[in-house]
Amino acid sequence: MKVISVALSLLILQPAAAQLDTARLSSELKSRQKLLGNDAVVMIWKDTLIYKKELGDYNTKTSVPVAIASSSKWLTAALVMQFIDEGKLSLDDKVGRWLPEFDRYGKSYITIRNCLSHMTGIDDNANFLKKMFQRTKFQSLEEEVNSFAAREIRANPGNDFWYGQIGVNIAGRVLEVISKKRFDVLIKQKLFTPLGMRKTSFTTVDGGPVNPSGGAFSTPDDYMKFLVMLLNKGQANGKQILSEEAVNTLLQVQTDALKIKYTPKATQGFGYTLGSWAVTEKDGKATVLASPGLFGSWPMIDFCRGYAYLVFTKTLLNEEKAGIHLELKKIVDEGVGGNCQ
Repeated sequence: MKVISVALSLLILQPAAAQLDTARLSSELKSRQKLLGNDAVVMIWKDTLIYKKELGDYNTKTSVPVAIASSSKWLTAALVMQFIDEGKLSLDDKVGRWLPEFDRYGKSYITIRNCLSHMTGIDDNANFLKKMFQRTKFQSLEEEVNSFAAREIRANPGNDFWYGQIGVNIAGRVLEVISKKRFDVLIKQKLFTPLGMRKTSFTTVDGGPVNPSGGAFSTPDDYMKFLVMLLNKGQANGKQILSEEAVNTLLQVQTDALKIKYTPKATQGFGYTLGSWAVTEKDGKATVLASPGLFGSWPMIDFCRGYAYLVFTKTLLNEEKAGIHLELKKIVDEGVGGNCQ
């Protein structure tokens, strides 16, 4: 009986991730290294860092040589939720309250929710290079967002999902007006510094306009701190960075299949919340969130099983890479356990 008692105690005390087959995971990563882009970092966190793999010429402290692209949107959405926690903003506030240019062009009715869920209805296109060229014309986020106000309306707000940068950048500009600070300064003060994300920044090296939808630079170590904060219901370093209610709001799915008019191939089949994709969902709430970026970053949280998964690479994201991440996730799911139906 004593032996049985000791054995049961050991099982109870055993870490939840003890069964993760790290050898199998490393083998699968090695076999897919070329597809991932040779240079990559993979990190998995469940209560603590349970797995780290550095492939090629890349490690967890290496700054990504290019912006982490759309992985930036998740960060911006979290900053918006901080303002909501403080009572300075509501998701259903209309942007015309702060941006008179939208009143001038009859678009003041677009809400912050519309902006963070890519449903402003403002005319956009899917040509990434064209968008990059257009941004070079502007000296500030204010100039760029004012140009959005002058565009044609493609659909009524809330009825048409078109993935891009327009809505998130409008939301970022609203925060600038409320705070009277540049977006890059603001997000550093309110989010990055409290989280200890010292190597993460939206500041542009060429002095161009700040890009809340895709202009962050970061490291794997830094971005994991953000994911862990969300896993911990908004807490980090002994502080409540986001309220638990705000974190739950970030899980609410905003789209349905009929509303989705344009989405990148790598995320087809996913719903969208506020700043991130619902990889899986239940009853209108995401159980797994991801915010992949064009340049190979794939941050993801499985809220049901309670772990964060992060891959940073140096090569462009494509549909094939998206499939790899979902395959690797299955291996992690088997290891950490949990019945998530």
